[in-house]
Parts: sequence; C-alpha cells; structure tokens
Amino acid sequence: MGALFVGLMSGTSLDGADAALVDFSSGSPRTLAFATVPFSESLRDEILALCEPGSDSLELAGKVSMELAELYARAVEGVVAGAGVERRDIRAIGCHGQTVRHRPDLGFTIQLNDPARLAERTGIDVVADFRRRDMAAGGQGAPLVPAFHEAVFRDASHSRAVVNIGGISNVTWLHPGRKTLGFDCGPGNVLLDGWARRHLGAHYDEDGQWAAQGRSDANLLGRLLEEPFLDSLPPKSTGRELFRLAWLEDRLPDAYSPADVQSTLTDFTAHAIVGAIDRFCPATDEIYLSGGGARNGALVSRIARLAGGRPVAPTDALGVPVGHVESMAFAWLAMKCVRREPVDLTASTGARAPRVLGAIYAA
Repeated sequence: MGALFVGLMSGTSLDGADAALVDFSSGSPRTLAFATVPFSESLRDEILALCEPGSDSLELAGKVSMELAELYARAVEGVVAGAGVERRDIRAIGCHGQTVRHRPDLGFTIQLNDPARLAERTGIDVVADFRRRDMAAGGQGAPLVPAFHEAVFRDASHSRAVVNIGGISNVTWLHPGRKTLGFDCGPGNVLLDGWARRHLGAHYDEDGQWAAQGRSDANLLGRLLEEPFLDSLPPKSTGRELFRLAWLEDRLPDAYSPADVQSTLTDFTAHAIVGAIDRFCPATDEIYLSGGGARNGALVSRIARLAGGRPVAPTDALGVPVGHVESMAFAWLAMKCVRREPVDLTASTGARAPRVLGAIYAA
C-alpha cells in the first residue's frame, strides 16, 4: 500500500488552503512538499456570509463547495509539482473542507467540500467528512488534531502542551503515562482578525504590530474572561457561532480606542490559552505553538509572559513547521482511514470509542 498522502486544510482564519505531501513510509512522517493557495476576496466574503447565523443560502453553499474543490485541486497540483512525484504515487488526499457551522450542542457540524469533484480533478482518492463519524459516536467532532499530535509530539519524559492557534485555539496535553487530552480553549485569530478587518481593512494584524500600539484595558479584559466557555470542562469545542464580533460588541465600553481593543484581545487570547493549560493540563513542562497565531509576535510574547517560566516554542523545534501541522494531520487521518485504523479521540471529543474517521471518494 502506498505511503504518500496529501493533507488539505482550510481553517477558520480563512486565509487559504494549505496542502502537505507527507511520506509515512518510515517511523516519523516526513513532509516532501508544502503549498498554500490563498482565498480570493470574493470567496472569503462568501464563506464569511455563510458563517453568520441567519444568512445561509443553499445555492451559495453549493457554489462555494465547487470553488473550494477547484482551489484544493490547485493546492494538490502545487505539492505534486514541488515534490517531483507522480499523482499515481499518492495513495489518497485527506481533505477537511471549510467549516461554516459547528453545533455539537445540536449534534451536527458542516464543512463545505466537494470531495467527488476533487477526486475527479486530481485523479487521486479523496478522504473527507472526518468529523461526522466522531459525532455519530457521541463525540463533538472537534478537535481532531490531538490524535496526530500524540503520534508525532509525545515524549516519554516531558509533559507537553501543544497549542494550535488557528481561528479557534485548541490544546493537546501530552503527559507521560496519561491518556492524551485535547480540547478547544477559546479564540485564536478569529477576533483579532475580525477586529483588524473592521478597523484596518486588513485580513490580520501582522505580527501584532497594531496591538503593540495600544494599551490593554483591564476592565474589558475582565469582562471577556467571564465567558463561561473558558471554565467549562473538556471535552469541548467552539467556533464562530460563539466567538464573533457581535460577542465582543456586547462587552465593549461606550468609548474605546480600536488599538486598545486589539491589544486587549491579544491579552484575552493569551489568557484563554495559558489559562486552559493551567486549569486542565497540570504539571505541563513545555508549551509548543503551531498555526497562524504562532507567527504573531505580540501574541506569542504575551503567552510566554503568562507561562510563568515554562519554555514556549514553535513546533519547528519538534521538527514540524508551525504552518504544516494541520495539513499534515489530515494526511495522517487519511492514511488511518485508508488502512481502516481507528483513531482514539475519546478523551478529546468525548466519542464513545475509537472510530475509523472519514469517507473515501474513489478517483
């Protein structure tokens, strides 16, 4: 059976589609090529519209699904060309799709995708729809990456917290001798990006430079930290349904400086992450960061300040670049599905037992 898999991921930050071509032939997965295809402005706006409650359109969802399939196919073409391999050498593509609604409280999650079209365009088998089998087994369908974190980042002597800072942040606790725990801990980039989009007209606050110009508001920070989700027990997952600008606006004072709010949101995100580690991941020795937020210098420095002397480093230090982790995870999940190997997310999503995740769309 082939050992080359492509993982595709487009996350809540809506920056584009990441593709990783991963070789699983040896003990540790090895990325042969990586490519990113950015979203167009129109596609980003369409996805944002579908993420807002009450603005759903079945026709728009179908249109976006087809556009995503074409964009994913371009990302696959990029890694195939980058690695210099043939398509026939690749066993399968793991494609997560674009989450537009996540409601574990109601028992469903929606990821826009057209895996049949992607299989047709690439001539490669596609594994998709990873979350719904977990939910059918009583899980929340998210986060899925802790199983991959366990496979590649666990250490026999160090207690590690691996934090993915995408639109939403999630933590994986890898403690020697204990079952892997993973859960969403709160916002990652979603509020920071939304506020920057509103006031700067930019997709994000590059390296936290705008946040660094403001001053954190202790009173506003206190109101944000009162959010009940932060203290709720794992397993737990969240999304734009909760952490969106309307949520923030309900907590803003009558008068404020936009830069001060951005600085406060940066502190809030750092507190949500480190607070989750302190509450639910005791005796953590090391903290490793991945995802787009790991490139935000202001956010990383505030996480490090709150970490209380514990080392904070990017996952590059463990051999996996911060931007590759999630797409590699879906290559790994595709490999597990093709091999019919169950994935144990019982302590992360609350699923009743390990399950084979994903549906295969034959080329």
